Amino acid sequence: MRTLCLVASIVSALFSGHAFAQTQDYPSRPVRMIVTFPAGGASDIVARIFAERLSELWKQQVFVENRIGGGGSIGTEAAYRAAPDGYTLLLASSTPIINQVLIPNLPFTFTRDFPTLAVVSSAPMMIAVHPSVPANDLKALTAMLKAAPGKHDYTACNMASPYHFAMEMYKQAVGAFAVHIPHRGCNPATTDAVAGHIKIVVTNLPTALPFLKQGRLRPIAVMTRERSSSAPDVPTVRESGIAELKDYHLESYYGFMAPPKTPAALVSKIEADILYLAARPDVRKRLEGAGLDMLVLDATGMRELIRADAEKYARVAKQAGIKVE
Repeated sequence: MRTLCLVASIVSALFSGHAFAQTQDYPSRPVRMIVTFPAGGASDIVARIFAERLSELWKQQVFVENRIGGGGSIGTEAAYRAAPDGYTLLLASSTPIINQVLIPNLPFTFTRDFPTLAVVSSAPMMIAVHPSVPANDLKALTAMLKAAPGKHDYTACNMASPYHFAMEMYKQAVGAFAVHIPHRGCNPATTDAVAGHIKIVVTNLPTALPFLKQGRLRPIAVMTRERSSSAPDVPTVRESGIAELKDYHLESYYGFMAPPKTPAALVSKIEADILYLAARPDVRKRLEGAGLDMLVLDATGMRELIRADAEKYARVAKQAGIKVE
């Protein structure tokens, strides 16, 4: 028995020593950061800002690899199959959580298998309307929708996206009905709303902001927990005065994750470095300059957030009949 305990102690010490050495030397070569959407979008902007700053901090190149397709599932699976050595990171958003809810037989469980690192920003989702809509706030819009069920349409950035789910959550909470008209992306959805083809849109604030300033769209509410620093005069859904919405919020956020089985010591080091950068004024300035809000959570906070969102998305998908075609 003593021999077994001694062997176990030696093995444990060897693994601890190896993990410490691995962390001390990290990174000793370039690091890949996988983004699951095309260049130029909000997730890509976040990734490139942090890749640049991590490259400076680590004295090794951190390069962005856009692995698009499958609603983000192709890039996520690439990160899942990568070596757990810290040399592949995933820029994650809400999309893989939705894929987990809607797509059967994925080779991984996103909320369980990927170690969380940190959430660093969000692109606030919002409801906006064409100026011809006779509603200036969410109470008036809700009354309009409830007075004529099925008469009004709305559009959102992509089918089965966080924007689609956000509107369905709102509809379920207040008992309203509006017909969803799918679009492929925030830009075409917002453009159609500006043109008046579809007069209610759920989009992100960076896309809508120029049209809000021009008066070509009217803001109704942001769907985040707190008001956005980019549009501080726009109230949250929770501030609408509608009792059923007093706890309503849904974030469209961006954060970092590592491949499954990445050593805990390495995860902690990368987490600390990302949080250090997220607190720097120059990084915050660049993110806010791109129309993004600061939403910073450590690994534990990120894990709690994605698990809570998975429950929300599963419930809404079932009640609204949202499916991936």
